[in-house]
Amino acid sequence: MANKLFRKKSIQDLIDTSTKGNTLKKELGTFDLTMLGIGAIIGTGIFVLTGAGALTAGPALTLSFIIAGLACFFAALSYAEFASTVPVSGSVYTFTYTTLGEFIAFIIGWDLVLEYLLAVSAVSVGWSGYFQSLLSGFGINIPTILTAAPGALEGTKTFFNLPAFIIVMLITFLLSIGIKQSKRINNIMVVVKVTVVLIFIAVAVTYVKPENWQPFTPFGFEGVFSAAALVFFAFIGFDAIASAAEETKNPKRDLPRGILLSLLICTILYVIVTSIMTGVVPFQQFAGNIDHPISLVLQYSGQNWVAGIIDVGAILGMTTVMLVMLYGQTRVMFAMSRDGLMPAFFSNIHEKYRTPYKATWFFGFVAALFGALIPLDELAKLVNIGTLSAFVLISVAVIVLRVKQPDLPRAFRCPAVPLVPGLAILFCGFLIFQLGQETFIRFVIWLLIGIVIYFTYSQKNSKLNKK
Repeated sequence: MANKLFRKKSIQDLIDTSTKGNTLKKELGTFDLTMLGIGAIIGTGIFVLTGAGALTAGPALTLSFIIAGLACFFAALSYAEFASTVPVSGSVYTFTYTTLGEFIAFIIGWDLVLEYLLAVSAVSVGWSGYFQSLLSGFGINIPTILTAAPGALEGTKTFFNLPAFIIVMLITFLLSIGIKQSKRINNIMVVVKVTVVLIFIAVAVTYVKPENWQPFTPFGFEGVFSAAALVFFAFIGFDAIASAAEETKNPKRDLPRGILLSLLICTILYVIVTSIMTGVVPFQQFAGNIDHPISLVLQYSGQNWVAGIIDVGAILGMTTVMLVMLYGQTRVMFAMSRDGLMPAFFSNIHEKYRTPYKATWFFGFVAALFGALIPLDELAKLVNIGTLSAFVLISVAVIVLRVKQPDLPRAFRCPAVPLVPGLAILFCGFLIFQLGQETFIRFVIWLLIGIVIYFTYSQKNSKLNKK
């Protein structure tokens, strides 16, 4: 029994599988991967969560972002080593299959379903709010009953979040017709939203009042750490780059560059933006305005015309996050299906577009429904713990692979193993314990469902089992 649970795929088998039969089209280079990462990272985190983080940490929110960024950076080095060594779809699921065994790989793949799927749904709700705000500026109002999920607005009868549903279905269509078309649109939107962030920095920095940074840690370091666990959501997405391994022209070179460059650029932007935010607006003012903190800073400064531009940037920012997250979701499920751990339906490739179109439409529809029918706060709670767990496992896997296969050719080597992956485990584990008990309970329930699926379907249908 134990042999079945921890049976492993050889790295050569994984590479052979990715080059025969159901193969994906290679379209991505370093620039595309970096833009993919920035597209996934800059979105809800910078346009929404910064407000809630300021109320938790005060001006020390900058430190919270640095702590969360360090946790991601250490994990990113582990990702970069694996992605360049095993350039196959599936991200951390595929990596753990080669090191920790099939059962752990399945559980982490199931964990990634939770991360990516609910992230798409959660961001779609935030996108809907900004989009409705933009429409109202032109005098256009959607019927209230179609503006939010049931129970999302206290004292108001709502039934279905129509904008959230529509945007996810449009992104699903885009992904289904090919990564080439998707990358072009993503690249354009990323350039626009980064430009919007730079406009914010250029305009708002002149209104900074250093006295607003005092006291710097009004809630002590407990508040800093709690905010770090919260704003960790702002960094979720760079790991989706690893899911693009099979569609990358030169994965051994381009994947590590794309992962580390996107994370570095976004961390620098986050630190600058949060410093300016808390320097312009006293952190107490974000209470009741946490859904549009960046716009609030500009309104507070009397720059309402720029606030409108920021709203457009937020809409584009969240669109690219959903695109990359749904992309990552379908590629993980594609890899699990190709290995026999999920039904073959999910690894069917479109003859013309060379995309896993059935998986794309299935998960796109599910994510759209969740966003339309479940309130944002319920969706967001599980995303962080799923991601942090994935980061811990990829760091463990790097250490294991270094011990078991020290001579394996590695295009990129994570420095100072086991120290760096050990720091990733330490940082991510610490942030996990900052999350609430309710989140743990829901996460355990999700994992139990996955375990049932593994023992009733996946174990006997695994390609390794048939060998």
